Amino acid sequence: MTLVETFFNTEVLAASIPLLLRGLMNTLILGVLAIVIGVSAGLLICVLRLYAPKPIRFLTVAYIDVFRAMPVLVVLILVYYALPFVGIRFSAWTSAILSFSMVMAAYSAEVFRSGIESVPDGQFEAASALGLSFPVTLWKVILPQAIRIVIPPTTSNCVSMFKDTALASTVAMPELLKEAQDAQAFYANPTPLIGAAIIYLVFLLPLVRLVGVLEQRFRRAKTR
Repeated sequence: MTLVETFFNTEVLAASIPLLLRGLMNTLILGVLAIVIGVSAGLLICVLRLYAPKPIRFLTVAYIDVFRAMPVLVVLILVYYALPFVGIRFSAWTSAILSFSMVMAAYSAEVFRSGIESVPDGQFEAASALGLSFPVTLWKVILPQAIRIVIPPTTSNCVSMFKDTALASTVAMPELLKEAQDAQAFYANPTPLIGAAIIYLVFLLPLVRLVGVLEQRFRRAKTR
């Protein structure tokens, strides 16, 4: 067989498109859920790390360090394969969402911490002078400024998260890579994997460029 017939077989690609689209939909759902849950949890963890009592701050630092140090695949395997030995069982979907969300939360917490700490301390002092409570100051004064700073790195983390969803195939979750692998086995041809790679590229390349644009805008705004 030629290179085209082996890796770019149009008949096999056309036949596998329904499977690939189904996998893409699952990938999008998994990625969006993991990002929403992870970013929200990361903001909470960040606030606890910065302003909670010392024992809680220690626990949040430990959480962030552990889940930033552990590969996503290891976390996924521990949640899906190891927890059943202690009587805790999750479906493939739940395991994937939980694992990716925990890792995303750790990275998001560090991003938010960097953003909040970059806001001048005078903002807290000014808000206090106006009689604003700490929660109101944090919500209406500090976070709006910090969010502008954390958007570029958070977008970059989102791109990485969508790529990491391919690891969910290790727990037999029918995301894009898993569907491509099943189609490859069924048709005895690697063309579906090439199709999945093209889909990833078409979907993620604009997000990668968006990260660059956001970083440039932030640098320009910072120099004004």
